[in-house]
Amino acid sequence: MGAHSTGKSLLMRRIEMELRGQGAAVARTGGLGRRAAAVPLPKMQYHTAESTKWVIATGIADEVVAAAGLEEGPVRVVLAGRACWDAISYFRAAQEWRQQAATRADREAVDQLASAHGPAYDLLLATVLDPDLPVKDKGHYDPRYRKMVDRHTHDLLREEGLGYIRVTSEAASQQHAIEQVLQICMPQRPVAHSVWPTS
Repeated sequence: MGAHSTGKSLLMRRIEMELRGQGAAVARTGGLGRRAAAVPLPKMQYHTAESTKWVIATGIADEVVAAAGLEEGPVRVVLAGRACWDAISYFRAAQEWRQQAATRADREAVDQLASAHGPAYDLLLATVLDPDLPVKDKGHYDPRYRKMVDRHTHDLLREEGLGYIRVTSEAASQQHAIEQVLQICMPQRPVAHSVWPTS
């Protein structure tokens, strides 16, 4: 989870490589943002309850298909490119950006959809926005909205009492996240002794 262009895809690729190197059968979902662009629904700061439900439902469907397609083995892992809670963070940020409050029915609808699937995740990782890092495509990004998404992501996770790991742009933070994933997915693997920066 996390705001756009905060290193989610790169981190997922690194995790996937590590897991495959340990012999795990891995499937990774992704590309939801690109597919959403082809759907005639509001995007980014214009997200609505309907577009949010589409993102959540499509993401869940992707995860189900990924799990079904994994080969049999002792360790089977699905890496979800955007956990279902992610769409709610974008939805809440869009409401704030537009200064429009969603109806209670809309809030409950998207929350219930995510809550029903939430227990499927063994671990949540949430990136932290580093405003000093460049954005790939600034033309589509409102920097104020991006900051709102970052704040709502971490607020939502705390509100829901969801255990998660904050991942900053620092190499040590990313390595820690990878180690936590490996610890959950490959508990019997030999313990790696990493050299951590002292400064």
